[in-house]
Amino acid sequence: MNFDYTVESEKSIEETIAALETHLKDEKFGVLWTFDIKEKLEEKGFHLDEEFKVLEVCNPQEAERVLKEDKIVGYFLPCKIVLYKENGKTKIGLPRPSVLISMMESQNLKEMASDIEKRLIACLDKSV
Repeated sequence: MNFDYTVESEKSIEETIAALETHLKDEKFGVLWTFDIKEKLEEKGFHLDEEFKVLEVCNPQEAERVLKEDKIVGYFLPCKIVLYKENGKTKIGLPRPSVLISMMESQNLKEMASDIEKRLIACLDKSV
């Protein structure tokens, strides 16, 4: 299994983010923060040719569940969704929670991560 799940969209990054926010709300995920890496690098005197944004997303109920299972899982929180341009297309992707959690021993955590991953992937797929 790949570390990431990435899909392509004809929409702009802004249009994709708007669609994504709607679908994430349906799954009770909220966007905590949007990090515009291109903008931040330019503030520091560096340059990227294309937009590159990282959304940190969280479902509070799921965060509580996994943290009660094992606080070390907090190292993986919040979930990240990345949007960037490549060859004129918008790419949208995430590191797979199931791959990240595979380093843990708990079967419960693996099942939770798999469920969260399916829901986030569905949000990405609906947003393109």
